[in-house]
Amino acid sequence: MPDLSWMAWTWPTAAFFALLALALVAMTLWEKFAPGGGPRRGILGLDTTRGDRLFISVLGGVIIHLAWLGLFGPPLLAPLGVSILFAVGVFRWV
Repeated sequence: MPDLSWMAWTWPTAAFFALLALALVAMTLWEKFAPGGGPRRGILGLDTTRGDRLFISVLGGVIIHLAWLGLFGPPLLAPLGVSILFAVGVFRWV
């Protein structure tokens, strides 16, 4: 395993950015092989594309995790589950 101490990163931080990069690659492949991710009007009345919904999901997940840390502290498995449910909801209804 590579040593990440030179940039003061932890493995969870590196995993987060790796998964974020993987999500961007997956969204690119999804659009390439199944075009048609045009704007869709959701429950909030906003026109959003797949990329918009991914951005809203990531931003919401960050807010959920920061709020959890501020209110309860670690561990972060519960907000991870809430964030995943939030992302599923965003992609389904927003």
